[in-house]
Amino acid sequence: MNDLCRYIDHTLLKPDAVTIDIERICMEAMRHKFKSVCVNSVWAGYAGNLLQHTDVELCCVVGFPFGASAGSVKAFEASYCVIMGATEIDMVMDIGAALEGRWDDVVLDIKNVVRAVKDKAKVKVIIETGLLNNEQKRTACKCVMDAGAHFVKTSTGFIKGGATAEDIELIKSVVGTELGIKASGGIRTRKDALTMISMGATRIGTSSAMSIIL
Repeated sequence: MNDLCRYIDHTLLKPDAVTIDIERICMEAMRHKFKSVCVNSVWAGYAGNLLQHTDVELCCVVGFPFGASAGSVKAFEASYCVIMGATEIDMVMDIGAALEGRWDDVVLDIKNVVRAVKDKAKVKVIIETGLLNNEQKRTACKCVMDAGAHFVKTSTGFIKGGATAEDIELIKSVVGTELGIKASGGIRTRKDALTMISMGATRIGTSSAMSIIL
């Protein structure tokens, strides 16, 4: 696949990332024309400045990695990232609410972020598939749709279980072509990435982008 790079969100979310690391992934993303660079919000301003006037999007995570921040806090963080230049927000849903079946709370949590960024950024919702059973995954996908977000994303990569072909197929069966699907967590090889795309993923989140494309 010649355009594989345009599927990739070049990701660095480790807590020990330093300035030179963020600069490196931004330069790599520009050189290889990755779809976006995905960073923690503390790096939004720095990465946003580096990526300004390029074809590489700035993606920032919100409520990461546990999804346990208050909805108003997630909304504020998302708003801040947009001000700093983010055009994509990867938020972690309220996982505890999902596990308890409080789906109205899950929808409201997502809506808080969608409303905060309005039409200035796409919102991807991390449902953390490794913590949910199949029925919970299906319902979570429906919540993402109901809340007006733009993508379902599989995983943070910080909790057990990452993207699987089976989960991508399941998500695809719910959202069809209405939402994007981001496969993330444990994608380290070109074969991994192409498998996810063949099952319906429209975006790949990985910290192994350079190994995948070279």
